[in-house]
Amino acid sequence: MLPPLPSLVAFEAIARRHSFALAASELHLTPSAVSHQVARLENFLGVKLFDRSSRGVKLSPAGEAYLLRVAGALGAISAATEDVRQGVRNSLYVHASPSFASLWLMPRISRFAAAHPGVSLFLSASHLHSDFELGQVDVDIRYGVPAWPQLVARPVFREVILPLASPAFIERHELRSAADLLQVPLIQSTVNVVQWTDWFAAHAPSRRPERFALRFDRAMMALDAAVQGLGVALESTAIAGGHLESGRLRPVFDPQWAINVQAHFVVFPERHGYRSEVVQFLDWLATETLTEQSSLP
Repeated sequence: MLPPLPSLVAFEAIARRHSFALAASELHLTPSAVSHQVARLENFLGVKLFDRSSRGVKLSPAGEAYLLRVAGALGAISAATEDVRQGVRNSLYVHASPSFASLWLMPRISRFAAAHPGVSLFLSASHLHSDFELGQVDVDIRYGVPAWPQLVARPVFREVILPLASPAFIERHELRSAADLLQVPLIQSTVNVVQWTDWFAAHAPSRRPERFALRFDRAMMALDAAVQGLGVALESTAIAGGHLESGRLRPVFDPQWAINVQAHFVVFPERHGYRSEVVQFLDWLATETLTEQSSLP
């Protein structure tokens, strides 16, 4: 049961502009026509979508809940329409967690483009997982513990988690043991699957950090802080690969001090796995990560 599309468009425009008049101007309609479209949608749904007052217009609780569901669908329709108008074919929409997209995927994306010039790739990044029901994303690369029922979830690679710091920082503080780490600033990435308490529990059970000098909610920021010599970060050598190759960062200890995990997963509905563009991307990703694995300790 689909509502009238013009009414949906009017509803979204009013919600975004917080004004019937501004929405009417954007849609090249009169305010009366826009108001009529909203009334039509409210009658169709049987709920009130907006609260109107002398101070303006705002979404009702039902309107807020409805907007969360339909705004993405309208965005998907708009994107698909624009692709057709611009002659875009063989499109592939990939979403990824920010640090993975910036530090791992982007340095390699030119190889995908060279290998598959016929695929029109759209890449987005945020900490939020994609809602595949909205039809906007083909593949989502997620970070965390896999708990996504009814979706295919494949691990991207095995990750080696080690304390990392700038070479100058390591030499200046003469870091040789776990105990030494408790005497220097530790950098915490709050969203990481492996935390400093896990690392100390595995390698120095009698010790644990009391506080952290710096805390971030993104691995890329924690790594940048370590590059600046602000402390020691506990991060994935795969995600930090560019920093390690350039010499900006160095593992504080040998590989036996690592914790190994699988925390990045490529996720998609099973039906997406039959699209040729998705198959090409998954095959390319497998090739890239095979190279990654061969270089791990």
